[in-house]
Amino acid sequence: MKKLGLLLIPIMVFVLLISGCGSDTTPEKQEGIPETSGDNPSGDMAPLDKKATVIIAEDGAASGAGFYIAKEKGYFDDYNIDVKFTQFANSDDMLPALAAGEIDIAGGVSTASFFNAIAQGIDVKIIADKGHYIKGDSYFSFVVRKDLKDEIKTYKDLKGKRVAVSSQNAVDDYIYQSMLKHAGLKESNIEFVLMSDFGNMLAAMGNGSIDAALQIEPLITQGIEKGLHKRLGDATDFAPNAQIAMVLGSPKFIEQETDVSLRFMAAYLKGVRDYNDAFIKGEGKEEVINIMTKHTALKDPDLWEKVAITGLDPNGRMFTEDIKKQYEMYKENGAIRGEFDFETSIDTSMTEKAVEVLGEYK
Repeated sequence: MKKLGLLLIPIMVFVLLISGCGSDTTPEKQEGIPETSGDNPSGDMAPLDKKATVIIAEDGAASGAGFYIAKEKGYFDDYNIDVKFTQFANSDDMLPALAAGEIDIAGGVSTASFFNAIAQGIDVKIIADKGHYIKGDSYFSFVVRKDLKDEIKTYKDLKGKRVAVSSQNAVDDYIYQSMLKHAGLKESNIEFVLMSDFGNMLAAMGNGSIDAALQIEPLITQGIEKGLHKRLGDATDFAPNAQIAMVLGSPKFIEQETDVSLRFMAAYLKGVRDYNDAFIKGEGKEEVINIMTKHTALKDPDLWEKVAITGLDPNGRMFTEDIKKQYEMYKENGAIRGEFDFETSIDTSMTEKAVEVLGEYK
């Protein structure tokens, strides 16, 4: 399925690693955290002595904003890191390459096949947020045909309607099932239409072959502007803490190449923080939009002003309990083979260390 391509929730306990309060007392250095200095180009950790190349599997999804911004604004360069982007046709090829260390970082979404691959020995680490909902402005939400706007006003009104969803036993399906529970509907109450291509959903909405869809930006905004559909509520009505996408890391990169991976994560979070500054606070927005038009399929700067954006946590925090709920749903559906070890597979230690270095985003 396509990567889907999410609000700001602080993650870390405030630490006094980098104190600007003018005290004569030097804070004790945290274990595993490099010394910091304002003289360094990054303003915190010193650059690597030798240039390191980090390979990121990324397909131009909007949720990769942290990578794009950090690259274009020189945050990776400050640490002497050279990032290179590569693409894979599907996760079946990407996950083994990540596990083998052929690539270092990738984006992923929750699917039964993802959990099954890890349960069966494909070792990758879930390390940080790469997409969640922003309350009241979800980038991945339900839309209904505009000519049915007076007939379908609530989720309960979807009873008996044809609703398109892009996949089963994946995060799309989880969001769909969450909506059904919220509306008090059963699967049998709705005519489920499996439609893997979001562009086809837009066309199907136009020709009337579907009544509603779980659609993604920028197609949500484009469909509204073309008069094809309207939003039906907001996905945070029923899935406020849904973890849509995640940053994945190679075990070798996270556990063995710690000097590189820590600096990489710090640069990534700086990019994510600039993204939040731009779209949440309105600071430096034009520059960030220019970067997004360069790296994503959405090339219209004006449309970036209108779309609902992917939520990206500036401290990298994930809704880990929601990831577990998604797994449990797939398991109940009989789609899981083997047992997934969350304690082993979710490793946020490098992200937490990077936040200690940078300080928590407020």
